[in-house]
This record gives sequence, C-alpha cells and structure tokens, in this order.
Amino acid sequence: MAINDLTIQPSEPARLPDKEPLGKDVSREAVVSGQSKSDARLVSIQRLLRRGAITNLAKMLARMHPADIANVIDHLSSLKEKREIFELVRGDVKRGQVLSELDGESITLVLSDLLPSDAAWLLKDLGSDDIAHILSVIPNDRAKDILALMRTEDSTEIADLLKYPKGTAGGIMTTEFFALSEDATAQEAIRRLQQATDAEMVFYIYVTDKDDRLVGVLSLRQLLTVPPATPLKNIMTRDLISVAVDMDQEEVSRQVASYNLLAIPVVERDGKLVGIITVDDVVDVIREEATEDMLKMAGAIEEDSMFKSSSMVAARVRLPWLFTNLVGSLLSGMLLWLFRYTIQEVVAIVSFIPVIAAMGGNVGLQSSTLIIRGLATGMVELTDVWKIFFREAKIAFLMGIACSLMLTIVGWLWHQVFLGMVVGVSLITAFLVSTSMATVMPIVLKRMGVDPAVAAGPFVTTANDITGIAIYLTLATIFLEQIR
Repeated sequence: MAINDLTIQPSEPARLPDKEPLGKDVSREAVVSGQSKSDARLVSIQRLLRRGAITNLAKMLARMHPADIANVIDHLSSLKEKREIFELVRGDVKRGQVLSELDGESITLVLSDLLPSDAAWLLKDLGSDDIAHILSVIPNDRAKDILALMRTEDSTEIADLLKYPKGTAGGIMTTEFFALSEDATAQEAIRRLQQATDAEMVFYIYVTDKDDRLVGVLSLRQLLTVPPATPLKNIMTRDLISVAVDMDQEEVSRQVASYNLLAIPVVERDGKLVGIITVDDVVDVIREEATEDMLKMAGAIEEDSMFKSSSMVAARVRLPWLFTNLVGSLLSGMLLWLFRYTIQEVVAIVSFIPVIAAMGGNVGLQSSTLIIRGLATGMVELTDVWKIFFREAKIAFLMGIACSLMLTIVGWLWHQVFLGMVVGVSLITAFLVSTSMATVMPIVLKRMGVDPAVAAGPFVTTANDITGIAIYLTLATIFLEQIR
C-alpha cells in the first residue's frame, strides 16, 4: 500500500487537531502515567491508529529514531497496523534503517506485499551484513528475487555472506572494512581514509600483505603522529586479535569484551582478511545468547518467549522438560512409599518433606545459574572447577547452618527436639549435595561439548528434590527410635 493511499484529506472528520501529543511529548506522558517511554510511545501510536490520524502519525514517526519505530512495529499485534506504520515512515533511507532493526517475523510481514524491486531499493543503502540478515529471515525464493535486482558487486558480496552458517563470525560480519597494504605510507593512508565512503566504521586500519593476509593493525592516532612517508609496516601492531570465519558468535563476543575492542577482524583459515565485526553487532549477539541461555534453562524457545510460535509447537517443546519433572515427582513418590513404615511410625516427619525438597532444589538452582552464566561470559573456565566447587560448598555450608538452626528450633517447638535436629542435619547435607551436583554438572557437560544451559532449570531442581528427600528420610529412619 503506498503512502498516498493512506493520506486523509483535511476535510475528513477523522483527522485529529494538532494538539495531539507528538514524539517529544511522549516522555512527559510516560512520567505522569508511570509507563516507560517506549510503552507510552506505543500507546500513543495505537491511539492515533484507531482514530485514523494519519497526518499526526507521520509527524510523530518523523521525529522518532529508526530503532524506536522498529520497536513499535514489532509490538503491534495487527499485520495491517505493522504495514501501515512502515508505509508512513518518510524517506527510503530511513525506511531501510527501520527494516534493519525489525525482528524476523516483522521483516517477513512488512516485505510480503512489496515488489522485489521496491524491496531491493529499500535495502540499497544498508550495510552488507544488515542486508544479509534481512534476506536470511525471509523465504529463499523471495530473497533470491531481491538479490537478483541489486547491483552485481553488492549481490555477490551479500551472497558470499549468506553462505556462512548462522551464529558464526562469518554470518554476522560486514565486508565493508578499511584495509591497506603494509607498504603504503601514512600520507597515502590518510588520503585513502578521506576518500573512504563505503567502510562500515573506521575504528582501526587493518594492514595486509600482498596476498591480502592480515598482518597488523593500527589506530588513527598512530597514523596521525608519524611522518607522512612512514610505511605502515613500521608502525603497525603485529600482535593483534582476530577470529576465524567459523568461530561461534558467542566466542566472538567474549573476545571483543575481553580485549575491549570496538571491532574485530575476521579471517579465513589461510589468514586472509574477509570482514570485520563491530561492537554494535556484538551487543546484539550478547543479548541473543543471554536470552537463549535463559530460555534453555526454562525449557522454552525464543519463538515461544515472544509469543510467535503456535500453541502446538510451544507445547511440544515444553513437554520434555515437564516430563522430566513428572518422572522426578514419581521417583519422589516412590521414595515416600519405600519409607512408608518410617512415616507411619512418626507422622510428624511429613511436615518437613516439602521444606527439605524446596530448599535443596533452590540452592542447587542458584549455584547452577551462577556457573552457567560464568561459563557463558568467560568468567569461569574449565580449569577453575575445583576452586569453584569448594567455594560453592563453603557457601552452601554457611547457608545450611543458618537455615538448619531455624528449622531445628521450629522442629523442637512444633514436635520434639530430636526431630528438629534430624531436620537441621538433613538440610545441611541436602545443601552440600545439591550445590555439589549443580556446580559440577554444568562443567562436566561443558567438557563433553554439551551446552551447560540444559543442565539447569527442571533437571537440576528435580534431581536435587529427590536427593533432599532421600537424605531426610534416610536420617529419619536411622534415628527412628530417638524421634518417636
């Protein structure tokens, strides 16, 4: 739908007066209502859409950043509303920027009604990495049609990027970087920099040999503080950080964070420089990977978390994790049946079974979450296993002492002193065992090449529930005569 088709003439009653709040008034509305700025903005746009205030909408969108417009479109529930807002964005350059900020589903919906030629025109001013991302989320046939209509040099570059697997350095890099030969002089480098209009971001100047292999890097400051005739090979830093095209994007983000880089070069196996990954892309990767880990720990998927998958798909993905809990609960029930004679002798034992199970499971989940997050961010290495193990065990013991003293007193006042002591000792033991399991399991899985995030959530909690109940009932059976 073209924007002209949406424009309402001044004589039509649907148009709102100019006093309708625009972009700069949204933050004030948000403060008054207690909403976040983005929430208030979304509410304002939805209200304007309902009233058909197209002129006011266009003015509001003109004042907004492309990322904010994309956020609004992503959160609109109606396909018609998504398309309408996108069409109201003025200027093909800005519309292309909005497109690059949308999520995969919104990109597909927005482009579904556009001719391939119109879509290619919107993408022409975007970076090659952004175009590759957009084409990777739409149907292959449509992506090929759009790619065929782009300039030959651009389409070849983008097609090369699309060959790299998703989630790798090659899949998120841009090929629009600034590199010079090691024999070039500082004066020539400055002149070339002034002419460089297509480079992504010139944070660093990469230096290559005659075979385009990366051999060094230098900063703009280094370039400006040497005599003009100085060759780059005399001032470049040879000890540089780079990543391979097939490196996992999560490891790339760790490298950038560890060395405080604004960009990191990407090389082929033979050392040939093929692209760079800038810090803005790394921020996106960190967010995606953190979200992915949290969803795995909950037994969910990204589409489910964003309410994008069907109910059947979401249920199918969640069921295996629920079956884990179901099997664990049945095992807990079997334990209660095995110790039924102990429970019959002292019914008061039942009072503390939920406490032991819940506390043990929660303590284990705390430890596993910390370990998994540490492994994901690089703060925890596999060589740290024993140091971490003893630290977490010490923490569990201290927490166990504090909680067991409280439970001992409660057990004494509620039933009798020896039962309180059994409960207290059981809790300390359950804490130590749960923490040990939750600390070691993610590290063992990491050594085996399995994502440690799958060890948390339902699995760790269920395993620790069973362990806690077994410890408590075993101790109660051993000291049955004293607690009767």
